[in-house]
Amino acid sequence: MAGIRWAAPAAAAAAVLGLAVPAAAAPSPGSPDAAFVQAAHQANLAEIAAGQDAQRNGGDTCVKDAGAKLVRDHTELDAELTDLAQEARLQLPDAPTSEQKAALDKVKAQAGTSGYDKAWLTAQEKAHTATLAAIDKQIAEGKDADTVDAAKDARPVVAAHLEMVRGGTCHAMPSDDG
Repeated sequence: MAGIRWAAPAAAAAAVLGLAVPAAAAPSPGSPDAAFVQAAHQANLAEIAAGQDAQRNGGDTCVKDAGAKLVRDHTELDAELTDLAQEARLQLPDAPTSEQKAALDKVKAQAGTSGYDKAWLTAQEKAHTATLAAIDKQIAEGKDADTVDAAKDARPVVAAHLEMVRGGTCHAMPSDDG
């Protein structure tokens, strides 16, 4: 998904997802659909780690709550991707990309300071903007119906996360109850 970071890194995901592929019944290894699943998985891992860090180091309750929301939502999104990867016999990376790790490390360096919350929110805005672009590209150009469906399922979640962190300011999310 730091950050559906599905942006994973955004430039690499966009380049990979921009390739043409033949129609397939499942995302075949090496295809742009498979690359999207793998990048989205890494993004989810990055968002889960970023959310956990916000819960530990956030100064504002809204940031801590946003972190918890990222952990919950990206864990759920990743379960769908993991199932899809297993069905397609795709191997998933076991960690975020080096770029995603570096982005989180940059934020973590501000833990315990008044700048942590803004740095976290800004990093999340960047990550979720890139992720949303990768998702939209997958929806528009993906060849595997299951992978496109996974992207469609993730889109409103990632869009809501983006609104929650937009402008480097924490905006409370509506309750899941109503």
